[in-house]
Amino acid sequence: MQLVIVESPAKAKTIEKYLGSDYRVLASYGHVRDLPPKDGSVNPDEGFAMEWENYADKAKQLKAIADLSKTADRLILATDPDREGEAISWHVQEVLRARKALPKDVQRVTFNAITKQAVTSAMQAPRELDTDLIDAYRARRALDYLVGFTLSPVLWRKLPGAKSAGRVQSVALRLIVEREREIESFVSQEYWSVTASLEQDGTPFTARLVQWEGRKLDRLSIGNEGDALRAKADVEAGRFEVQSVETRPATRNPPPPFTTSTLQQEAARKLGFSADHTMRIAQGLYEDGAITYMRTDGVQMDGSAISAARKAVADRYDASYVPDKPRQYQTKAKNAQEAHEAIRPTDFGRDTVGGGDHARLYDLIWKRALASQMASARMERTTIDLADGTGRHVLRATGQVVLFPGYLALYEEGQDDSATDEEARRLPRLRQGDTPAKTGVAAEQHFTQPPPRFSEASLVKRMEELGIGRPSTYASIIKTLKDRAYVRVEKNRFFAEESGRLVTAFLERFFEKYVGFDYTAGLEEELDDVSGGRAQWQAVLDAFWRDFKPRTAEVMEKQPSAITAELDQFLAPYLFPEKADGSDPRLCPNCGAGKLALRGGRFGAFVACSNYPECKYTRRFAQGGAAAEDSGPETLGNDPATGLPVERKSGRFGPYIQLGEGKDAKRASIPKDVELDLEWALKLLSLPRTIGNHPETGEPITASIGRYGPYLAHAGKYARLQATADVFETGMNAAVVKLAEAAAGGGRPARGAAREPLKLLGKHPRTEAELKVMEGRYGAYVTDGETNATLPKSVTVDQLTLEEAASLIDARAAAGPKTKKPAKKAAAKKPAAEKKAPAEKKPAAKKPAAKKPAAKKAAKPAAGE
Repeated sequence: MQLVIVESPAKAKTIEKYLGSDYRVLASYGHVRDLPPKDGSVNPDEGFAMEWENYADKAKQLKAIADLSKTADRLILATDPDREGEAISWHVQEVLRARKALPKDVQRVTFNAITKQAVTSAMQAPRELDTDLIDAYRARRALDYLVGFTLSPVLWRKLPGAKSAGRVQSVALRLIVEREREIESFVSQEYWSVTASLEQDGTPFTARLVQWEGRKLDRLSIGNEGDALRAKADVEAGRFEVQSVETRPATRNPPPPFTTSTLQQEAARKLGFSADHTMRIAQGLYEDGAITYMRTDGVQMDGSAISAARKAVADRYDASYVPDKPRQYQTKAKNAQEAHEAIRPTDFGRDTVGGGDHARLYDLIWKRALASQMASARMERTTIDLADGTGRHVLRATGQVVLFPGYLALYEEGQDDSATDEEARRLPRLRQGDTPAKTGVAAEQHFTQPPPRFSEASLVKRMEELGIGRPSTYASIIKTLKDRAYVRVEKNRFFAEESGRLVTAFLERFFEKYVGFDYTAGLEEELDDVSGGRAQWQAVLDAFWRDFKPRTAEVMEKQPSAITAELDQFLAPYLFPEKADGSDPRLCPNCGAGKLALRGGRFGAFVACSNYPECKYTRRFAQGGAAAEDSGPETLGNDPATGLPVERKSGRFGPYIQLGEGKDAKRASIPKDVELDLEWALKLLSLPRTIGNHPETGEPITASIGRYGPYLAHAGKYARLQATADVFETGMNAAVVKLAEAAAGGGRPARGAAREPLKLLGKHPRTEAELKVMEGRYGAYVTDGETNATLPKSVTVDQLTLEEAASLIDARAAAGPKTKKPAKKAAAKKPAAEKKAPAEKKPAAKKPAAKKPAAKKAAKPAAGE
């Protein structure tokens, strides 16, 4: 019997169909072990020795693999054909070696597609494990661990509210933060354009003013309305004649097939997919045998695939759409490893696969790969200049005619930031001396725009250009930034959050080298050298650790107050920009005497007045620049009952209202759906509101506003309200109904109560388990009864398909357990063991319990690599 190990059960099921009865195929469900999240898992003093620990939830699967391996004649490690796949194979081999279950004959096979031909051919060409790839994996894993477990504790102690830092994560965050700074510092400039609407032989077209009063104009030449109106008048008064017609041919070549990064970019542009969602869908297509391996930076295709693509083009169109010679592509990305093919269909004869998002992504991959072997598009670009009688004013019209569409008949690459293309316009046929009719002249005001915020597509593109990270890591990097709340996404654009800006400022000030773009790209090149056998992995780690460890120790010695003072100076241009009137930007707007400065608090950084406690003015760190302008407390009026002033104030957690001063002062947050005035302020300060006693229990029903919004409360049970106004308008009858609905499952269900699924999806196509969507504490999730997978924000419950849900479950099962689960179980057992133990054994029982918090805390940076 021959035992084959792959990563996923879906892949195992497909491959087992292609092999004979002598083969058994088992899935490892991804990685089977990792560095435990605790200090000492990597020991720099012992040659960077690593202590690996098996995943607890993989015990059953590892036992099944070990049991079969003991009776197997040959072990075939057939995990994915990349560095991570090589690492999984190595881990499985080492676990089996430790259990003395490793057969004498161990071989490694790789295939770029899960088709019968690819799998059977790979079985005929086995090899040994690639030690260079394994060393590269160990170097990367050790680097990420050392950065996470050395730098993150510095952040926790010196920068309250910071969560983690990572070797590549922090550099990607810096890109987003720097773009935010560019936008904030951008000074918009006014400019005007003058265009004439013309017509020739019934065909309208537009020409813009490119020369005025004898001087050539660029985009910003006309900078005010006065000049624009004078130029408009000159165009209106002139009789314009065609001075020259220039026609030149142009060609557009098709883009190469997808790599990992270009697939993520195009799926974001055209389908609105996140990088993480794109990779999950692509994984499913790969495991179903529809596409080649989806983690690659190669742009070339196999010779047989090129031939199949050319034949498909000829069958679909005609011979004119097939170029004379097959197209060959070479990657332009930094640090590219072209060990794998580009992402392409395994069968160019299949133009559709699956349904939902799988079908949409496959369609994109199929069209891009097929278009890459199509003829170039041929166009004719025309430029027409028209001058008035004086020759001092010139209009220009540009246009384009597609003579032969070529690959554009099938596919056109998307753009991150679309711009109007004058050359795409159609023009009438004009000759020198023609005088087209003038139907109108317009002068339009414009303003220069700041650079756009990064989308997922443009961020991935920029990271690839800089050589930061690897294609297979982009999705996880972006996901980590979102999960850490360092960034937020609005309308598919990244906005740097307060915490992200502060962490970036801290790292730029104290660890500038390690968040440098060139340094990070250089380190990636060194790690690629390890992959290629050109560098020794411990030497790369030693060079990094020799500088990094002393620097972290130096920063750890600094007092938090000293850190805050240095950040105050570093961030001064953002927090306290110069004012137009020349006044002191640090002058407190409340007391008019104190100076504003950055302060560190339990919940993060904020800006406060130096005259504290006499002056209690504060504002959030996020309120930098013009957004920080605040005139201090605003008096809304006096409370009729007490005569005390009611003030609107701004604190580090946002705006609030206050009645009175000192310990007896009443305060209330200001809801977003309220237009604040004195009447509303008094209402908010009066909460909670008692509606009356419940007719059945006699207990009071109250309405108030809590951390999660407006709600009703009665005898320890709660029901949500929709709006702030409902807190003051809900009567007894409506309150009783809402509480009853909440108790029956309409609101938040009681702990342990059965809940109805949001959607029934059907049976898992591979495991036959029933899949359904449930509402959880942190949002909707998919479950098969054993594994729960959070529904991505990019997918709504209504849009979710059965295949997508199955892929989410498979991915979650392959990812292994959350690190907190074992810690919780162990902690729960300790009190019981302590009670029953004899007195002399109590100290022994306490020792493991004392270690648990440290292990739990150390788990944080591991997730933020």
